[in-house]
Amino acid sequence: APIPTYVLGANDQDTVHYFPDVSGCELAENITYLGRRGVFSGTSGLQIAYLSGTESQHEPALAYSFSSKDVTELTTSLLSTPAFRGVDILLTSPWPRDVGNFGNSPGEIDPKKCGSALISNLAASLKPRYHFAALEKTYYERVPYRNHTVLQEAPQHVSRFIALADVGNTSKKKYLYAFSIVPMSSMDPAELVKQPQDVTENPYRKLQKEAHKAKTLMGAEEEPACQFFFDLNKNQGKKRHSDGKQGGNSQPKQPKKPPQPTGPCWFCLASPEVEKHLVVSIGTHCYLALAKGGLLPDHVLILPIGHYQSVVDLPAEVVEEVIKYKSALKEFFRSQGKRYVLFERNYKSQHLQLQVIPLPLDLCTAEDVKEAFITQAQEQQIDLLEIPEHSDIKQLAQPGAPYFYVELDTGEKLFHRIRKSFPLQ
Repeated sequence: APIPTYVLGANDQDTVHYFPDVSGCELAENITYLGRRGVFSGTSGLQIAYLSGTESQHEPALAYSFSSKDVTELTTSLLSTPAFRGVDILLTSPWPRDVGNFGNSPGEIDPKKCGSALISNLAASLKPRYHFAALEKTYYERVPYRNHTVLQEAPQHVSRFIALADVGNTSKKKYLYAFSIVPMSSMDPAELVKQPQDVTENPYRKLQKEAHKAKTLMGAEEEPACQFFFDLNKNQGKKRHSDGKQGGNSQPKQPKKPPQPTGPCWFCLASPEVEKHLVVSIGTHCYLALAKGGLLPDHVLILPIGHYQSVVDLPAEVVEEVIKYKSALKEFFRSQGKRYVLFERNYKSQHLQLQVIPLPLDLCTAEDVKEAFITQAQEQQIDLLEIPEHSDIKQLAQPGAPYFYVELDTGEKLFHRIRKSFPLQ
């Protein structure tokens, strides 16, 4: 070969004899077989993780296969490195199972029926910036996907999956991919985590969730308890009369103060934890801020200035200002050729956050948006019910009760009362 060339190993019994040493060896001048699994580190600091062969259900795996043990050992060796953020490149033969989820179509290949779930888990753990595979003998370049959960985790770099066709194929499908890459270790962290416009959710979340669920069932692990906050004032425990007066207290009614957080709160405007450079507008009772790591550049949050857990807890004057902000945002986004969808997840959160996401008017109707939420809910086995347009959430949920709520800019609403758990992403 004219330049140093590195290859993976056999994928079937017929080609095993071409690879005399299973742990890696030079096959010819400038052609090196990397081995069964491992990490190749270049002098520039570039890290290339690799896994040879096809998925095996047996232990020990055959000479042309890998097992879950191989994946675990490769993952553990890298994840034990201090401050591990991911690898630059991952090379495998099989595609990862479900790689097409949330992304562009791979054409005639169905990623739910082909590929390896073990490779999906490997890719999810190693967070490669580029992942190459070629066993399906067709070209497919998936749009980039995230390696973090928006609004829950700090932004991380994106991953790109590229499948290549077989060399010299008659259909003239792409079998070469040339690119320039600066090793992750040499990059500015802010530059590394930049999110491209076409970035999608992580396609392997569902598989990870199923694996975690299976592990939980086997280990009988308990889900962490939810924590909710209430205003425990001095009248706690006294009987309330039907006329609204409290027993043994004829004092005139004082304006109710919002409850105070029990610890640091990221969203109380007075808190030092608030990232004030993201704040767009401050009203009397509410403020508007850009989302940190938003789904889109103009993803905004409507938040109460005081510490309230959910819409259900808001006093009338705060609700009134929330409505004004919604109206102003609707007008603003319409001027940009967009409509918004708003949602609240009152679960495992201590301060109300109304997420407002703008969407292009010419690409989706309100009906499309509603259908997308309902379809996703069905996939997650969640009952997302349509509720009357002018109904009040306070009629459906008690303070402190967890729920998920969607509102379209047409006024249509969807509601789910969370009974046990809810997917944070």
